[in-house]
Amino acid sequence: MIFYILKVPMANNDQLSFLDWLVILSYIAGMLFIGWFYSRRNKTKDDYLLGGRKMNPIAIGISLFATLMSTLSYLTYPGETILHGPIILAGVLSFPLVYYIVGWWLIPRFMKMKVTSAYEILEKKLGLSVRMLAIFMFLSLRLLWMATIIYVTVDVALHSVLQFDRAYVPYIGAFLTVITIFYTSMGGLKAVVVTDVTQTFIFLGGALFSIIVVSYQLGSFSAIFPSSWPEHWDTLRLGFDPLERTTLGNAILVSFSWYVCTSGSDQLAVQRYLSTTDIKAARRSFGVSLYSNIIAYILLGLVGLSVLAYFTQHPEFLDTGKSLTEQADNLFPRFIMIGLPSGLSGLVIAGLLAAAMSSLSAGLNSVSSVISEDIIKRFRRKEKSSKDQLRQIKNLSYFTGAIVLGLSFFVQEVPGNLLDILMRVVNLFVAPLFVLFFMALFIPFSTGRATFRAGIIAIATAIAVAFWGIFGITVLWIMPVSFVTGALSGVLLSLLDRAILQKS
Repeated sequence: MIFYILKVPMANNDQLSFLDWLVILSYIAGMLFIGWFYSRRNKTKDDYLLGGRKMNPIAIGISLFATLMSTLSYLTYPGETILHGPIILAGVLSFPLVYYIVGWWLIPRFMKMKVTSAYEILEKKLGLSVRMLAIFMFLSLRLLWMATIIYVTVDVALHSVLQFDRAYVPYIGAFLTVITIFYTSMGGLKAVVVTDVTQTFIFLGGALFSIIVVSYQLGSFSAIFPSSWPEHWDTLRLGFDPLERTTLGNAILVSFSWYVCTSGSDQLAVQRYLSTTDIKAARRSFGVSLYSNIIAYILLGLVGLSVLAYFTQHPEFLDTGKSLTEQADNLFPRFIMIGLPSGLSGLVIAGLLAAAMSSLSAGLNSVSSVISEDIIKRFRRKEKSSKDQLRQIKNLSYFTGAIVLGLSFFVQEVPGNLLDILMRVVNLFVAPLFVLFFMALFIPFSTGRATFRAGIIAIATAIAVAFWGIFGITVLWIMPVSFVTGALSGVLLSLLDRAILQKS
């Protein structure tokens, strides 16, 4: 079957075939059907937000992976591999330590507290002001994240594939958002998880088929690997260096920082743990997500090498007037149109949509739950019925989608390639948010006032590194530097607070 597909003539044009459109429309119809199917099974708010706290741990693990492996990652890692080399993929070497810290230090602490929102924990430990700061960080982080996903999916990926007039970008972005809102608001977390699992197989399958197609066209799998280190790739360095963009140590550190900070503070991740039955199931879910990430990293790295080899062999297919390195982020989407057989182009485009929609659906669900639990419910005096609460959360999904769509128009103003945008916009608040949880969960003498100030210091540090490159520090060090600065500030300020209280 595979060899038959590979013998289908390549498109080599900018038009999708009828078969491609059939695959894409079938995918969209399938997502809407899943949302409708699970809409009949949500009876309470807990069903909608946490799946009744009885979700399958393997499905939850795959869902967590799919949620965080958005179109950003789907295009960033091939583009980064093409432009700077495969060093960034060495981040998987940090996974054993990540699994130990998250599985045995963070997950047990979350599971012991029967909460719906992770940020309830902060108020119990450090007061309302710290909880509100965390909510601000989370909403900023995830709204900007979803906005960036829409921008990258439509303005970078789909535009590179279909070459439509950019005047249609807002309408296509709105269509993508509305479809995602429909199946998310209908089915809740259960629909999100099931669609995430389905979408995982679609976008990983699309990456795998791309590698197979290039290998077949070049004569062998080994042909996708360069015979020597390309001149435009960064020189291979092993150590840690905040002044260098890509070293082996930097790749491991940034991956470690991101996974620990996200898993220990982000409602997207914590919501997944809380939807399982116990600590063991939650830990298993996290392990499944890490294994899925390893597979994805390997596939996306190989996609980058495959596309680099393909366009090196066929420079006539590059955009006129631009070098290979100048269009690194757009080469994978371009290959979809000119290098894949009819039908497979539709599958990989569905993979791009799947990577986007799995993240958008989870983001909409988590943001809605935080607004509902941490803002509306926290300050509302009169309790609503379960039915009214469920309706309110669904309405919040529409409200969130509208905000995200509006923010997506501003993402294009951020300079740099996709990895730079990812670090400067999407990951800006990741470490500062974890600083608050680090103080609450691991520093017994922490105070609310000190933790609040530490969070502000961490945010200021992240912004200084991201947009001003303070002390020449590269974007890959935004998270480590802002976390260390915030955590040290929090500890010192808490000690100072305690000393002042003892004297008074």
